[in-house]
Amino acid sequence: MSIKNVPEVQEFNNGDKIWDHTFNTFHAKVYIPKSKLPGDIINFGYSAPYFLIFTDFIFTNENALSYAKTSKLSEIASAYDTSIVFINPLNAGGWKSAPEGIFEEIIENSKIHQYHKDGYAVLNNRFTHTTEGYAIRGAIFRTFLIGKGDGADYIAKYLLKKITGAGLWGPADIAPTVCLLENLSIQPLNKRRDIPIISVGNSKLINETISEKFDNCIFQESLDIPAAFKFMKQFIRWGWDGELLREIDFNEVNFIEEPCVVELKTSPDNQGDYAGSVTHKTGFISYYNKNVFDKGPVPLVLCFHGGGDSAKHIALVSSWWKVAHDHNFLLVCVEDHLNSTATEMMELLEILKTKYRIDEKRIYASGFSMGGCKTWDLYQEYPDVFAAVAPMDATFDVGCNLYGQPSVGLHGCGKINENILVPVFYTGGEETPLPELPFQAEKCRARMEYVLKVNECTANYNIKFEDQNKWENKIWGINGDSVEKIEDKSRNSVLTINFFKSKDGNIYTAFGSISGQGHECRYHTCEQAWFFMSRFQRNKDKIEIHNCQL
Repeated sequence: MSIKNVPEVQEFNNGDKIWDHTFNTFHAKVYIPKSKLPGDIINFGYSAPYFLIFTDFIFTNENALSYAKTSKLSEIASAYDTSIVFINPLNAGGWKSAPEGIFEEIIENSKIHQYHKDGYAVLNNRFTHTTEGYAIRGAIFRTFLIGKGDGADYIAKYLLKKITGAGLWGPADIAPTVCLLENLSIQPLNKRRDIPIISVGNSKLINETISEKFDNCIFQESLDIPAAFKFMKQFIRWGWDGELLREIDFNEVNFIEEPCVVELKTSPDNQGDYAGSVTHKTGFISYYNKNVFDKGPVPLVLCFHGGGDSAKHIALVSSWWKVAHDHNFLLVCVEDHLNSTATEMMELLEILKTKYRIDEKRIYASGFSMGGCKTWDLYQEYPDVFAAVAPMDATFDVGCNLYGQPSVGLHGCGKINENILVPVFYTGGEETPLPELPFQAEKCRARMEYVLKVNECTANYNIKFEDQNKWENKIWGINGDSVEKIEDKSRNSVLTINFFKSKDGNIYTAFGSISGQGHECRYHTCEQAWFFMSRFQRNKDKIEIHNCQL
């Protein structure tokens, strides 16, 4: 259950902040050191460590400040624009008699959300325009647990195993990313080897057990948080299966991550938080290889995150950054794009053109979930700007915009794109609970029909949603002119792509479905999207093909 009322935040003279909340099984004190990062515009939380301190008693504000500053955790949290959360169980007897399930409740009440401030996420429902509650702001796939004495014993007893809880996209393995265990009195009850352990001040026997039972571990005689964090920050754990991954140091691979904040003119059709304003600030994060611009202009992929996600999420969790790194293009992930219109994205694009050497013939757009909807907005309103688009995992009614309202149409003319060809690579998960594919909802079928018509495909798409039992293709209704199956070995799944020919004999339209995938986006799909999009460039009103061998 989320926090129902806005947390009462205490601010100190130096800009640090603290707030408290009592949940069902634990008390949380959230300490937020002041940060120089523009965290009010850009959500840095997806790359930030989520520090959970298992304390033996409920800390006072003075206790929390003293611990954070003495240990230098405050410096680390400030550098990442994150918070430090002190956890204490509510049951009598403290951690010694605390029940299982506390960690699951912590994670359930931890969110990374585009709306955030003062160490808490604001859970806004975009469709009902209501706030449904609040949660501790923290990345569940970067949970760094710190326990001493009884708190360490609790972690060692209950949390070194697979744990099912509320993940990013539903039920998932939410096992801790790294555990720091200080002054243990019991042997760790290890049920999985992949949890990295920092052992502090423990006996020789306990350290021998840790060394034997865990794949990644370091040992300290006394607590040294900066040294411990150098070890911690190597690791990240995300996805439904809780796989432990090693973080990539962008500097080591000569890669740039560049956050920026700009001010845009608010367009009349803005129905988000900035409706009625003259201007508003927008953030974005650019990703590119060092020296990528040395040989001339480069392709741009304008990328949009899902609802409740962030620019960092679409870059890191979906691994779009890796696609940009591997294939040498500029990736720009827009922050909080749900509060910006397609028209405002055109203004942003002009700003990007002045900032970077962009090949204007090779500008592409992609997005996941609500970001996929934003990509469809661009297809409807500014098709002549893009060489290709790759919306993923989302459709909405043809002729509507991201807000579910009638689109302002092609350059504001009132009519949406009806005849400007834009190559499209669309994908969705075959096991998603949301309406992504034609067999799931009429609006998905109608979206496919619309694209096939605009792109002048020769396929006869005269199917009806209610006649699914007669469809020759159970997902799309009809088969493509050609079909390709591409294995994703990382997830033991298959991307099946139906390609549709246009009247000129070329293929500009691809619809794909992914076996074993729910509502998610990952590297394999993004790379395939790039392979498809990069074949095309726009020369004014004409799409030119680099390589038509599909």
